Amino acid sequence: MEFLATTTNEAFLKKINNYMFIILLLMIACFFTWSENVNITRGIKIVGRMGVMISSIFIYKKIINHGAVNTMGYKNSFATLFYIGYLFLGFISFMWSTNPGFSALQWFMTFQSFVFAYFFIKSLKVLDTFYKGHSIRLYHLLGNSVFILQLVFVIGMWINPDIFFRLTNGGEEARLGGTIMNPNELGMLAGVGVACLIFDLYRFKNKTWTIIKILVIFYALFMTGSRSSLIGALLIIFFHINQTKKQGLKLAIIGGVLMVMPFAINEMILKGGDQKRMEEILTLTGRLPFWQALITEGLPREPLLGFGYMRIDYKEFFQSVHTYPGKMTHNTFMQVLMNLGFIGLTIALFQVFFTIKAFFTEDKETRLMLNGILIPILINSFTEFGIFGESNYGILFYQLIIFSIAFKNRTHLTPIQKLHLKKRRPEVIA
Repeated sequence: MEFLATTTNEAFLKKINNYMFIILLLMIACFFTWSENVNITRGIKIVGRMGVMISSIFIYKKIINHGAVNTMGYKNSFATLFYIGYLFLGFISFMWSTNPGFSALQWFMTFQSFVFAYFFIKSLKVLDTFYKGHSIRLYHLLGNSVFILQLVFVIGMWINPDIFFRLTNGGEEARLGGTIMNPNELGMLAGVGVACLIFDLYRFKNKTWTIIKILVIFYALFMTGSRSSLIGALLIIFFHINQTKKQGLKLAIIGGVLMVMPFAINEMILKGGDQKRMEEILTLTGRLPFWQALITEGLPREPLLGFGYMRIDYKEFFQSVHTYPGKMTHNTFMQVLMNLGFIGLTIALFQVFFTIKAFFTEDKETRLMLNGILIPILINSFTEFGIFGESNYGILFYQLIIFSIAFKNRTHLTPIQKLHLKKRRPEVIA
């Protein structure tokens, strides 16, 4: 039975598209530190995200009430089950956490985004089934959300540079992000935006506005000074170059990259050829000795189950004789290892394996989209918070990926479901 999106549903679908864009934008925005007031920041990050999470449930219910039913089954179950296993281990780790309050707060925020991602993607899957031909796409919603946020920073850096820029290396380098967001995390967000908006180049005949959005995001990426994010964005572009059969689009992308790449690599990766900065790059800005100290000194203390969810030592900071003090590991897999020990790391590695394996079961568009989103957040995972680190929007994006490969439609309708559809959408039930 085909449930086509008829003209009578166009207004409803447009409204749903706007609602989904707004709540996704707000959900991502709630990860930023918009105020120096601790109470305001906590309110945004906890209460704000709770409100957005509840809104995702309401949107799903609204779609069902308008003329759909829950026929969603599950596939690629190991990816979801291992992630639930990771969350469960994190939850019970409160019992041995070296700071149960902090662990609980971090776990609760991650669970919030988990529930949000579940209902957000389920809404899209239900729309795919009962409104075939609709134009609502995850990559469009996510790409536009990223564009709006990056535009805020691009405008903000000119209006109020003291807030939107962060001085690093003794004040020698100004990086976009300021006190609001870690520059590397902002760069990762830019990479995700580029990955998503490229699909609009395939879909829309008028590409000018999409190209402008991508250029704004690239400008923001350059101003963050994030080397890992630049590498991720370039990988995404070359990934798409290999996929497209449109020679004109391919030559345009290659030409644009070749024009920008020498300058970007010299300024962002080589840092102008500064010898001291080159030495800094070779140690990943001090991360390599820190990781070595974590493995040789920290891990032997709690090797099996770690120090508790999002904890890396008995104290607030881990510090070796030859390293800087750190509250997080700057590597998401090392973070799991210290938080939940070898047991937690094993669960996380299996989870990633089954998630990537599931990509091959999806259609080409979905597979390309998921790969495009995964590349920047996976690169970020080796140098920053990442997909298993402290609460950040990289976790949200990864959860969206997990649920994007988790649902399948069951074609069978129960008598009650048929009655519901007949009442709500009599035009599709004969």
